[in-house]
Amino acid sequence: MRINGGIYYNENGLTTSIRAMHVQSELIGISNENVGGFDKIGYQRKEPVVSSFVEFLGVHAISTTKDDKVGRIAVSSNPLDIALANKGYFQTESENGIKLTRDGRFKIGKDGSLLTLEDAHVLSNAGTPIQFPFIPQDLKQIKIDKSGKITLFNPETNKLTNIGQLGVVDTNGILVMDPNVKQGYNEYSNVALHEEFIKMMPYMKNFDANRQMFMLQNANLGKAISQLSSAS
Repeated sequence: MRINGGIYYNENGLTTSIRAMHVQSELIGISNENVGGFDKIGYQRKEPVVSSFVEFLGVHAISTTKDDKVGRIAVSSNPLDIALANKGYFQTESENGIKLTRDGRFKIGKDGSLLTLEDAHVLSNAGTPIQFPFIPQDLKQIKIDKSGKITLFNPETNKLTNIGQLGVVDTNGILVMDPNVKQGYNEYSNVALHEEFIKMMPYMKNFDANRQMFMLQNANLGKAISQLSSAS
């Protein structure tokens, strides 16, 4: 009975150690992804959310949320580089559907559409693609104010044309009233490397501790099975 109990105990211990290593590996992976996103334009740090049932559910008990703090904003030489100094997201649309992004590096397509670098349409506050009536020879003819209102100077008529307003929304798709749009700027990621490495250290220590426990329990299980074979 003692031998059978030892086998049962070590089998349970192995399962627990494996599950714990999977969890710590997932947490390390999230931190590594954040480190990889450091100083990338528009990247938002991922924050792991660990359920209280993680002991039973393993990696299925881990989800992530986005840290919505505004990242570092730096000046750009491109009038179509747009940053958001407040919380919110640009709405874009492609054949894969609507996507929210804080990467405001835009361009004008051949048909006058305002596009992302991946050729997705940038949407207005009305949810429609933003379209220029003509492609300006000088991008400085385009002006975007803090609210996201876009105007285009026509040198032939010497007048401003209202193009529309950028659709800046929250994660629920509700329009943000004060997006604080900054034309000619890029927003870099909100990842702080030193903080990310500090968060990663206990994950790595816990992974190593569970790995050592796994090896010990595996060795004990082998001994128990050997003893059971000898007894029979």
